[in-house]
Amino acid sequence: MTNVPLDRFELPPRQQLSDEVAAYVRALITSGQLRPGEYVRQDRIAEHLGISATPVREGLLTLRGEGFVGLMPRRGFVVAALTGRDIQDMFAAQALLAGELAARFCARVSPADVVELENLQSELEEAARIGDFDRMESLNHDFHRRINDGARAPKLAWLLTVAVRYVPHRFYATIEGWARASVSDHWPILEALRAGEEDAARVAMAMHMQHSGDLLAAHVAKRNPDTARDVTGQVVRTHLGGELVAESSKPADGRTSAWSSSREAAARRGRR
Repeated sequence: MTNVPLDRFELPPRQQLSDEVAAYVRALITSGQLRPGEYVRQDRIAEHLGISATPVREGLLTLRGEGFVGLMPRRGFVVAALTGRDIQDMFAAQALLAGELAARFCARVSPADVVELENLQSELEEAARIGDFDRMESLNHDFHRRINDGARAPKLAWLLTVAVRYVPHRFYATIEGWARASVSDHWPILEALRAGEEDAARVAMAMHMQHSGDLLAAHVAKRNPDTARDVTGQVVRTHLGGELVAESSKPADGRTSAWSSSREAAARRGRR
């Protein structure tokens, strides 16, 4: 699976610049494209988003408060460890909220509402068939938005919007199984809504959220194995869309192996 180029990342409208930075970097972390131990290159983030350094720092401070990055004195922001369990925990919270909203919506759903959702689902399946992931993203968002708004439980819906900030957007092409899950997992939800079975709608939506979380957790675990920062002290660089946006630190004990020392020496000789 290939990385989604940075120039395809679209920021939500009408956000504060610092919120845009936080959303952008958060998505790169939760999708596994920025890895634990890597230092975030603030200058590259600012350059790519076309903004100054101040909102970049403010956005990273927001992520520090959320536990996604740490701040090392005189070194900068470093990506914190993000495990598969962390991802599953976040989706477990989403499952509770989204499941309750689906049940509330089921209690008041009309046949016309179900038809509209089925039409959206048909369009989503066609987008999946032709590999139009941008279209899938939009249709999937609309599918869930109609259910959440239709529940008429604004406080629950607001809490869910907070939770889903940690779901990476525009990464359907890189997270294996996500596109397929959006197609297959929606049908039990639709069947429960059509039958007016509130408990079944709650369970179907919760299972959909948990399935998505399992897929993302597996993706993150695959990209961030425990051996990502080994004892060699090798500097690992992350290039996205041709730009260096993060660089990992050396081991915590500060040691550098003979292998990496000779490699760095050879590199210095080559620059002379």
